[in-house]
Amino acid sequence: MANRSKNGRRALITGASDGIGLELAREFAAHGHSVILVARNEARLNEVAAELVHTYAVEANVIASDLGERSAPHALFGEVARRNLEVDILVNNAGLMETGAFKDADTETLLGIVRLNVEALTALTSLFLKPMAAWGRGRILNVASLAGFQPLPSMAVYAASKAYVLSLTEALAEELRGKGVTVTALCPGFTDTNMIENAKRENPAFQALPSALIADAKSVAREGYRACMSGDVIRVPGLALQMATGLIQAQRSITRTLTGLLGRRAL
Repeated sequence: MANRSKNGRRALITGASDGIGLELAREFAAHGHSVILVARNEARLNEVAAELVHTYAVEANVIASDLGERSAPHALFGEVARRNLEVDILVNNAGLMETGAFKDADTETLLGIVRLNVEALTALTSLFLKPMAAWGRGRILNVASLAGFQPLPSMAVYAASKAYVLSLTEALAEELRGKGVTVTALCPGFTDTNMIENAKRENPAFQALPSALIADAKSVAREGYRACMSGDVIRVPGLALQMATGLIQAQRSITRTLTGLLGRRAL
């Protein structure tokens, strides 16, 4: 088996080359985790890996992969197995966002969002959850979005994809309750990433966003790490957004508890 981390845990992080994914990689490494960095840009991943090794003295593996390709999740899982790397924590962060009217959007672009945000995330969760369940330990952190709490005109497919991620996370958290594996959804609002910068260029409405409404990626990642390690089911970063979504989260918690009881009986 490959060298383990200082604390005996290894995290695989998708979309680790920039934004929230990069900050999550730094956060996990700062806490002594070995990391497997996944994104399309291999050169950038190598830079990030060198930074983490130098700064935190952890093991950092790089696997370049375009998870928007249907075969990519299985190929990634196979490459991890070929390298004999155990994954204790799966971080599904890679995602795409498109803004504008649904009727005007390119169909293939919309399907690409679904393939990455929904299909790839589902495949990776399924593949890496199986060994975790067999070991009786593991954590999964799915980066969803505040957009997943409600339909969102002008971001219809993105919001719908994140609603799927949120629902899947809650269902799995209940299925796996008491089995040693936790599943967490991180639901940030607008965050200072390349995704938001691209949205500002493409859609004038985003240019008017007050800076106070745009969170720092590092602080979002810090809350995501804490939520993952605490086994929280849903974490909305930022006190203001937590308060704003408090009632919705309470309702979801009650529903999740009831359906979890019924669901586990069915299993």
